[in-house]
Amino acid sequence: MVYEFIKKEFKQEWRNRYALNGILLYLVCTIFICYLSFNVRTNQLTPITWNALFWIIMLFASVNAVAKSFMGEKSERQLYYYTIVSPQALIIARVLYNSMLLLLMSFVGFAFYSLILGNPVQDQTLFLINLFLASIGFSSTLTLISAIASKAGSNQTLMAILGFPILLPILLMVIKVSKNAMDGLDWSSSLDELLTLLAINLIVGAVSYLLFPYLWRT
Repeated sequence: MVYEFIKKEFKQEWRNRYALNGILLYLVCTIFICYLSFNVRTNQLTPITWNALFWIIMLFASVNAVAKSFMGEKSERQLYYYTIVSPQALIIARVLYNSMLLLLMSFVGFAFYSLILGNPVQDQTLFLINLFLASIGFSSTLTLISAIASKAGSNQTLMAILGFPILLPILLMVIKVSKNAMDGLDWSSSLDELLTLLAINLIVGAVSYLLFPYLWRT
């Protein structure tokens, strides 16, 4: 059932490509505006600024991409899902689908960001692993928050209020690991943060799996 639901999500996304195209357009336009604003040709963009801008762009792109998971659906469709699929299968499918979507968006965004603004990262492998864990964390967290906000009348403000304190620890971890990767430090200096990111992802995933059935019944 999870596989079938993920396949349905991909077919629906392909049918309504304006959502994905809008997110990619946001990434391209934001990165290009940063290029024009900082005048990178005169080397005014420091590595610290490069790192901060990248994660700001990824955060807002992730929120826009995942917000539609539950908030963009009509109540009639949610009622239909309620009759044909278990809540556990639904939340797992949504988290997996959003994770794949954010991974695609993150790696495409990183490639374009590096092409336009340069790439000061010395340890590419560590940075990409960090980006992978961050995308999974954003997906699992924002998917659950989107489900909660949909039960409150699809309130975008509620999603922002709930999302910031939960995403803050993830952001602190990924920014630090990114800085270590940019400086070319040994992996041992980032091991604690990577394990913490992995633990946060597992905890949020478990909480979503356990609590979503109660939320789904309301």
